[in-house]
Amino acid sequence: MRLLAFLLVVFGVIYQNITNAQPVISAHRGSSLVAPENTMATFRAVLAMPVSYIEIDVRTTRDGQLIILHDGKLDRTTSGSGPVENLTLAEVKQLSAGKGFDEKFKDERIPTLKEVCQLIRDWNAGHAAKVHLYVDCKAVAPEKLVAELAEFDVLADAVFYGSDDFLLTLKQVAPQAKLMPSLKNADELSAKIEKLRPYAFDVRWSSLTKELVQQIHGNGIQVFSDALGFFENAEQYKKAAQLGIDVIQTDYVLKVTQALE
Repeated sequence: MRLLAFLLVVFGVIYQNITNAQPVISAHRGSSLVAPENTMATFRAVLAMPVSYIEIDVRTTRDGQLIILHDGKLDRTTSGSGPVENLTLAEVKQLSAGKGFDEKFKDERIPTLKEVCQLIRDWNAGHAAKVHLYVDCKAVAPEKLVAELAEFDVLADAVFYGSDDFLLTLKQVAPQAKLMPSLKNADELSAKIEKLRPYAFDVRWSSLTKELVQQIHGNGIQVFSDALGFFENAEQYKKAAQLGIDVIQTDYVLKVTQALE
């Protein structure tokens, strides 16, 4: 057991030296500091920031169209109310997605997945530093999700977060998909690796330790974590970098950048 623990530490160090030692940034629902979350306005804004991923939440309308919306209900972020699954895409597009923001955002609409994919594809075509999608699979069939991402050539570099059962189904549809299940603690590690063969783990910020990060890296797997809420401060960002995690997800892209610099 001591030899195994030693090897995991060694492999973790080697893995971190091979990959970028400095964490990269994922923009959580874009950036609600500058524009309404999960809108084209916020996605365009964060593309001009130093991000490697943009996190989006995918849901399905009544007529089977894929849209970007975090909540199952429309009330918090739009001019509508009730479950979004009860509306067609045409009905969804009549709603403002700028609720709670400046009047200049009143004409923002809930985007479709295809609109976001096209934005990312076009951005990457003209920039050396690529930006990829972090797809939170809220309520979506894996077949249609994979098809739309593949249509715009953004499937290969996307990472997928969701329940273990959903990710397993997704893997059957797209065997090379980069799965990212959640990980609460080290006790779950072996079983999840065996079941899903993940690309990354989404580890709870409060569960991050040097040993856990090295153990995950020792299996050739990346570590993503959310610095949301209480953990959004320079001290926590620096701590995560020292632990060697790969991706910090944040609502404060520029604060993370400044802290890591």
